[in-house]
Amino acid sequence: MEEYGLSGSNAYAKKLKDEKQKLRLMISLEMLGYCGRTPNSQRYPAGLDKFYPNTGDFIGLIGSIPTILDLIHLQHHMKSIVPCEWLPAGWRGLAIPDTRRSDHAPFWDAGYKALMVTDTANMRNPHYHKNSGRVETLDLEFITNVCQGLIAGISALT
Repeated sequence: MEEYGLSGSNAYAKKLKDEKQKLRLMISLEMLGYCGRTPNSQRYPAGLDKFYPNTGDFIGLIGSIPTILDLIHLQHHMKSIVPCEWLPAGWRGLAIPDTRRSDHAPFWDAGYKALMVTDTANMRNPHYHKNSGRVETLDLEFITNVCQGLIAGISALT
């Protein structure tokens, strides 16, 4: 129920919190298969374009400040397979509201370590939430590399 106010992840994060459950790391996979290989195919929230590439051929790793070591770890293990960039979003992403647009945000709010893996959705993909968003608009080699990179990175998490 992500598209309806993150209701499923809100309920699950609350349940874990209420039951005092520990959680090593929540990883939200959000839009993984669109790759823009031309310059200026990538857009960002205001100011971030100064720090990140303008070509949308990478996967984004978005975390909160407590996940910085996990972000660095995942990038280290993924970058030989798929280009990736990481962004620590301060104040549980409240400083950059676009970083809260997926199921990881309720986990941040509940005090859990969580991160989002994303192709940046509408900031790159012209087919995002449109009828033209079909499998043939995705880059299957890119998404395969993302999955292989995640396997390498997650397998090495401690």
